[in-house]
Amino acid sequence: MKLLILAVLLLLTACGAAPVVQEVKVPVYRSCVAAQPAKPEFGVRTLAPDASDGEKVLAIARDIPLHLKYEAALEAIVAGCL
Repeated sequence: MKLLILAVLLLLTACGAAPVVQEVKVPVYRSCVAAQPAKPEFGVRTLAPDASDGEKVLAIARDIPLHLKYEAALEAIVAGCL
């Protein structure tokens, strides 16, 4: 009987103890890309489905500088993540 009372008292005193707080540092994934450049409006996308081959070639030729500038901006962002 004494052993039972001692065990109950021991358990009750253990429950009353303050919990131990321990700081744990966990690495969390965070994207390195904060902002993305706006995608330009390419002229090829505005062509009618029945546009001639010449119109398509001219639209692509006009879009090349826009495409290269946009691609360079994206590559600069990706290079900053490495």
